[in-house]
Amino acid sequence: MIDIQQDPSQIKVTVEGAGKRLDAFLSERIEGWSRSRLQRLIENGDVLVNEKPAKPSYKLHDGDEIDVDLVEVPVAVFEPENIPLDIVFEDEYLAVINKPAGMVVHPGAGISSGTLANALAFYFGFGSSDLGIAGDRQSEISNLKSQIGLVHRLDKDTSGLIVVAKDEQTHEALAEQFRERTVQKKYIALVHGSIRENSGTIDRPIARDRWHRTKMTVAANGRHALSLWKVRERFEKFTLLDVLIKTGRTHQIRVHLASINHPVVGDATYNEGRDNTINDADVKRAVEKLDRFFLHSASLSFTHPKSTERLKFTSELPEELAQLLKTL
Repeated sequence: MIDIQQDPSQIKVTVEGAGKRLDAFLSERIEGWSRSRLQRLIENGDVLVNEKPAKPSYKLHDGDEIDVDLVEVPVAVFEPENIPLDIVFEDEYLAVINKPAGMVVHPGAGISSGTLANALAFYFGFGSSDLGIAGDRQSEISNLKSQIGLVHRLDKDTSGLIVVAKDEQTHEALAEQFRERTVQKKYIALVHGSIRENSGTIDRPIARDRWHRTKMTVAANGRHALSLWKVRERFEKFTLLDVLIKTGRTHQIRVHLASINHPVVGDATYNEGRDNTINDADVKRAVEKLDRFFLHSASLSFTHPKSTERLKFTSELPEELAQLLKTL
């Protein structure tokens, strides 16, 4: 069984899996996902077999390589940890959190604690009135697990807004909005170079990099990815952008902006050393001091699953990003 503690994105089929339907095989291997949800994932092109889309009924062969893009985070259990949270909105069904840069969203390979999921498990399970308890009760809490539903993801060094569901029904309803692309997500990104146009569209498929499996890249055989950008402010050798994403591919904004030769400032993974070419000493020091890349989830809008009210939340730039802009 593959669970959220491991990396479910790449699976190689062995003889034991040969002959099984793709959807059935994945439901056995990926914890927290129902077969029906996996079928939708496959039909949407978020699952590739040998780098090609497949049908849920595809019969697997020994040696097949399956690449899964979990556009939603599986519902899973996490150890509660008393970590402070910046809660923008909360009701009995969901919460919107302002995530700081440096915080991983959920446990994964090599990371089992200190994540947003661990913090939410504690907060949802026991509430603010229990944050100061100690003694036997505290010991009891440390041995418990709580279930939460993370609907989408933000990279570790991306700050800003993220929505989380408190129950499976709300999780599924929000996930459906993400699949239908009715959720509006706006990011603010500072990129290298001066972009000539005032706005533009990047419609380029994204796939896992063949040679560096922790990276993504623009590739003809990748999954559809669409980003819209608009200039927010111009600087001498940098451009501040508003970016709307219509799909939620892994590292989408970072990969797309790098593909048009305007990579995100501070993003050592995708900007190919552009940070090192900054000529202004003050700016270069400010970028080095950031210890993150300049990408912030600034606006999030969706329909509340219960009230059907359209909700919109905004988040100001963190102080370290605002300070960099002052330096520019």
